Amino acid sequence: MTATLIDGKAFAAKVREGVAAKVAKLKAEHGITPGLAVVLVGEDPASQVYVRSKGKSTVEAGMESFEFRMPDTASHAEVLAKVEELNADPRVNGILVQLPLPSQVDENAIINAIDPAKDVDGFHVINTGRLSTGQDAMVPCTPLGCQMMLRDHLGKKMEGANAVIVGRSNIVGKPMAQLLLQDNCTVTIAHSRTKDLPGVVRQADIVIAAVGRPEMVRGDWIKPGATVIDVGINRIERDGKNKLVGDVCFEEAVEVAGAITPVPGGVGPMTIACLLVNTVTAACRQHGVTEPEA
Repeated sequence: MTATLIDGKAFAAKVREGVAAKVAKLKAEHGITPGLAVVLVGEDPASQVYVRSKGKSTVEAGMESFEFRMPDTASHAEVLAKVEELNADPRVNGILVQLPLPSQVDENAIINAIDPAKDVDGFHVINTGRLSTGQDAMVPCTPLGCQMMLRDHLGKKMEGANAVIVGRSNIVGKPMAQLLLQDNCTVTIAHSRTKDLPGVVRQADIVIAAVGRPEMVRGDWIKPGATVIDVGINRIERDGKNKLVGDVCFEEAVEVAGAITPVPGGVGPMTIACLLVNTVTAACRQHGVTEPEA
C-alpha cells in the first residue's frame, strides 16, 4: 500500500488565494485593510527567514505588514513597551512576537501582554481558555492548519474517528486535541512517557505527530489505512548531507498509511497561511464585521 500524499504546499496556496479574496472584499465593502505586526528580537537565522516569509505573504494577500526588529540585548521592558504600542495602534489587527525570545525577556509575560483580540498566534491564556471551552478564540496556526487539511481529506469521516496526538505542547498538542474534539473525534494525547506508545498509536485512525524527535514514529506503529499528519520539522545529517525530516519515518509510514503529509511540504506551509486567516478573522471581529467562512 502506498499512501496518498496530502500536499500542504498546494492546499496552503488555495488558502492564501481565499484570504486575498476576503481582504479585497473587506477593502471594497468596508474600507478595512487588515494589518499584521511582527516583532523579532535578536538575530536567530531561522526566525529571520520565517519573519521575511510572513511579511511577504502578508503583502501578497493585500494586507498591511508591519515589522519591528529589536536587538538581542533588548530588555523585557522594551519588548513589553513595543507590544503595548501595537495594542493601541488601530492599524494593527494582529500581533505576533516571534519566539524564542532572549533569556532576559519573559516569554509568557510578553505573550499575555498582547491584546487577546490581536493574538493571531493564539497563545494568550484567554484564547487557550476560550478554545478549551468551545468559545470563539484565536486558534494557534499549526493546529488550525492540521484541522483544515484533515477536514478537506476526511470530511465527515472524522466523526467518531480515534485520533492520537503524540506530543503535549501548548503550541500544538493541547490545542490540536480541542480542535479534534470539535470534529467529534475520540482523542488521546500521548507523549514520551506513555506506556506502550507504539501500541497506543496503532489504535489510531488519525495520527498527529508533534513530539519534536526525528523519525520517532515508525511505520509499524501505524494502523493500516490511517491518516498521518506529521508536524515535526527536524534537521538531521544523513549521508553527509543536511536533510529535513518529520517526527514520522516517512519511508516506512508511506507504505502503511492511507494518507500522509510529507516533510517538507506538508504542515509547514499551512502555518503561515493560517496566520493570514487569523489576521483577517481578528480584523473582522474588531470591526464588528461578519467573519468570512473558513
